[in-house]
Amino acid sequence: MAKNQKMSTKQKMARQQAAEERERAAAAQKEKKDRLKKIGIVVVCVVLVLALGLPTMALMVMGGNA
Repeated sequence: MAKNQKMSTKQKMARQQAAEERERAAAAQKEKKDRLKKIGIVVVCVVLVLALGLPTMALMVMGGNA
């Protein structure tokens, strides 16, 4: 009977460790997803600034003396 109890305790510990590992993996995946999202937002902002700023500067330089 004591052996069955020990197995049960071992199984509980194994289940708990597996659950903790899943939580760590989920947290790491969420962190990675959030970081990539932030990087994507910065890239889009930079592209928009360049796309709107360069033609404006070109018009000012080319047509400034007209």
